[in-house]
Amino acid sequence: MQPRDWLLCCSDVGRVWMWFCLTKKMPLLCGGTTEAKDATEEVQKICDEMKPHAEEKAGRKFDVFTAKSYKSQVVAGTNYFIKVHVGGDDFVHLRIYKTLPHAGEKLTLHGIQTPKAHQDPIEYF
Repeated sequence: MQPRDWLLCCSDVGRVWMWFCLTKKMPLLCGGTTEAKDATEEVQKICDEMKPHAEEKAGRKFDVFTAKSYKSQVVAGTNYFIKVHVGGDDFVHLRIYKTLPHAGEKLTLHGIQTPKAHQDPIEYF
């Protein structure tokens, strides 16, 4: 196989992959976030650990701190974008980074968006 033939072969694979992604409505963004999912027990545990940090950044205490939904993004670790109910009609969005296992799976609150409402979509921030 000549280098030119190999390049054509690869570009055909790329075109097929693009067609597949478009017909299945899959995002083509490398490193992008997942679709929003219902919060899991693991996501709630992450929120429980980050609650004091979120309260400090928000400048207030939260009587309720219940994860409702989340998106994730694989980087050199994982970014979690989590919608959290904090009482009444109030919500906050958290951005939490979790390191890789070899680095101890440490959690860091990288950001908080407030005020938010139930209908506000989770977006990258």
